[in-house]
Amino acid sequence: MEFFCYHRDRAGSLQLRDELLEEHWSYMDRFSAEMIARGPTLAGDGDTPTGSVHIIDLPDPAAARAFAFDEPGYQAGVYRDVLLRRWRNVLGRTMWEFPGGRDGGNRYLVLGLGSGPAADLDAPRGRDELIAYGPLLSDDGTAWLGTAALVRAPDPDTARAVLTPHRHACVEVHDWQFGGRR
Repeated sequence: MEFFCYHRDRAGSLQLRDELLEEHWSYMDRFSAEMIARGPTLAGDGDTPTGSVHIIDLPDPAAARAFAFDEPGYQAGVYRDVLLRRWRNVLGRTMWEFPGGRDGGNRYLVLGLGSGPAADLDAPRGRDELIAYGPLLSDDGTAWLGTAALVRAPDPDTARAVLTPHRHACVEVHDWQFGGRR
């Protein structure tokens, strides 16, 4: 089962986050075989982290909760909240298999939250710039709760356009970069 996990940083936690960076990476290294995508979201300066995205294949919702809440930064209070949802890997690949590589161009997390009739279950046309894409689902996989995408785009508005307009209750666009050890 695939899961989307987004830890959002707590205000004022940057120093603690920096102190725990090696512990965070070591923890994530334990899941390298299961990882589909990972990386920080960033503030407008393109440098200051605001959150941490992980898309991962785990056996069940209990394992996903353990992954999210045993993370060292979460345990130490770096994050203000965690969004954890089942996810379906529509592209069928990892971020490391993205043909555009890990560098070059602007990268974004596009997060559309919703309810009601499902939208954006399939990748949009022109998916060459999609790094990861899939619907957010309930734990049992039956209810659509939104869509999450990692995309290379020239600007946030272009990134937002990967989702169908007016089908999500809210859409967030965050600067994002490939994560992990360089």
